[in-house]
Amino acid sequence: MSADDILLDVEERMEKAAAVLKQALVGVRTGRANPGLVDSVRVTAYGSPTPLKQLASVGVSPEGNQIVIRPFDPGTLKDIEKGILASDLGFTPLNDGRVVRINVPPLSTETRRKLVARIKELTEEAKVAIRNVRRDGNKLADQEQKDKVLTEDERDQVKEQIQELTKSYENQVSELASHKEAEVMEN
Repeated sequence: MSADDILLDVEERMEKAAAVLKQALVGVRTGRANPGLVDSVRVTAYGSPTPLKQLASVGVSPEGNQIVIRPFDPGTLKDIEKGILASDLGFTPLNDGRVVRINVPPLSTETRRKLVARIKELTEEAKVAIRNVRRDGNKLADQEQKDKVLTEDERDQVKEQIQELTKSYENQVSELASHKEAEVMEN
């Protein structure tokens, strides 16, 4: 594997680790309603579990304190309601016969602290994943140098670039986390 291939592979895998964190942070509650809160909900409709997004349009009320779910097929209203109740989100859906509304209550200080702690956990997991990619890339560079594909200088250069990528992606996930923490802590 050439130096460029190693770096490309490392960067791709680090990007995936950052994307996983980004996706996980979307599901973390803030004080406001957010359609991302119900992204993980699966609804058993038409005999199989289906992501909520495929059965309905999901939006936020103008006041910003309710998630509004408009099913494409009104016959799935009850299924959507059951799916939300079965999820571990802790929301109680309100069904008015046309749409399902979910009130998003304001967060208590204690809940906010717990959410910030969860954000820190998710961020640390992402950083560990990035460091594991760094370790794998460095091992691969060492192996390629042993197999005479890379010279010592090329290997060292690859390792330096891998370290730069690691720092860059760690900073990126830290920034994502600090933005989300600020969102959670604001009233």
